[in-house]
Amino acid sequence: MVTDRSAACPSNSSDEPEREPREECGVFGVWAPGEDVAKLSYYGLYALQHRGQEAAGISVSDGRQIVVFKDLGLVSQVFDEQVLSSLHGHIAVGHCRYSTTGSTTWENAQPVFRTTATGSGLALGHNGNLVNTAELLARSREAGLDMRNGATTDSDLMSGLLAAAAADKGLEQAAMELLPTLRGAFCLVFSDESTLYAARDPQGVRPLVLGRLERGWVVASETAALDIVGASFVREVEPGELLAIDAEGLRSSRFATPEPKGCVFEYVYLARPDTTIAGRSVHATRVEIGRRLAAEHPVQADLVIPVPESGTPAAIGYAQASGIPYGSGLVKNAYVGRTFIQPSQTIRQLGIRLKLNPLRDVIRGKRLVVVDDSIVRGNTQRALVRMLRESGALEVHVRIASPPVRWPCFYGIDFASRAELVANGLDFDGIRRSIGADSLGYVSLEALVAASEQPRSRLCAACFDGDYPIPLPEDAMIGKHLLEDIEKGVAGSAAPVLTNGYGAEDALRRP
Repeated sequence: MVTDRSAACPSNSSDEPEREPREECGVFGVWAPGEDVAKLSYYGLYALQHRGQEAAGISVSDGRQIVVFKDLGLVSQVFDEQVLSSLHGHIAVGHCRYSTTGSTTWENAQPVFRTTATGSGLALGHNGNLVNTAELLARSREAGLDMRNGATTDSDLMSGLLAAAAADKGLEQAAMELLPTLRGAFCLVFSDESTLYAARDPQGVRPLVLGRLERGWVVASETAALDIVGASFVREVEPGELLAIDAEGLRSSRFATPEPKGCVFEYVYLARPDTTIAGRSVHATRVEIGRRLAAEHPVQADLVIPVPESGTPAAIGYAQASGIPYGSGLVKNAYVGRTFIQPSQTIRQLGIRLKLNPLRDVIRGKRLVVVDDSIVRGNTQRALVRMLRESGALEVHVRIASPPVRWPCFYGIDFASRAELVANGLDFDGIRRSIGADSLGYVSLEALVAASEQPRSRLCAACFDGDYPIPLPEDAMIGKHLLEDIEKGVAGSAAPVLTNGYGAEDALRRP
């Protein structure tokens, strides 16, 4: 049985100067009799807010029914004390969303809920992005399953197929049969009325960890979420593993042979610096990237400044290795992010100043090394260099803590299309001239991998080298709004769809 306590509202989004690379979602699950699992999930999602700011939701089960509350907005906007106090149970699934499949609508918020033919419930949260979504849609249609209430996500397709099979086989067996057929990146946290499940794709593209509470268990996208709720880190959920947690304890099953290909961009930008991935501190990795960046691209300068906050650890490392003093030259407005109030045209024209403002007394008369995590379109760096020069900087030397981004991601990061990526059409000097810097240096892929302390064979770096470890569909049926376009009749069931964010050369590129 389900009680849907969601509050539907229209979607509004801010007009930002340039989108940073964004990860799809954060997932959180807890099985803990006697604990306030709704509030644990709230704080867990709060810790994962950086992974998705479009929508948030929590499902709670008391063993008899599943109650779902979700809405558009930040975690703190969706939930308050009154809502959380009404969610009673010992199993919870939490989700915060950024869309890489399907638009930002209430229907696409998660957890997704489905009811099986036997009346039991299924609540599911998904982090990642599948590349065989069109195939799953065809299978759903053959089985007579419809998209739920206008939802247009691969997550909804998965939940529908799971619920349909669970009626005959039970949810755990249904998952063991469905999961091997999914292609792409997926970290799933889902539950029925009595059991919490967690699963990770065979490549382990996105992080997923298991933690222990005094009276239960927690699964989360990052170790930082475990810290926030007082859970001790146990281990990572292994690639190709399905975990089940219920009154009988924790059990593990393998649905696929592990082929680890963790996303190297998690170390660059996506994960919180206080998170640990594959035993390596993200903060320590970023500092080491900065050290290696200084060795590869030295320059004579007076001050190293970061583009806060993601460029800060690398800037510290660059300063340490170069001997150039580190300083704060830019102040970030911590409250600029996802908003439901549209800025006026006058405010939009201020561009980057909505997010960053220079400390003129620090910058004036200095030769600066400006360290950032990545360059996507180049708009932000161009505006930043101009702003620093207007503030009195004598020279601006840009250093980037990742290699040039030349390829889109099909596994859960919403980059620009390949045609929009500045590094795709220009060489290093062309990019330097485009952004107006005195010099430009990117860390090499070899140095980035070395800083992560992971074997190159265990990392996905497709956005840098175009080598996609999970093959893309030959018919090019892929794209953020694939399901919406099919439903609208833009493309038939066999026609290739190359929608927002992807160009033909992107989808047809093969390893």
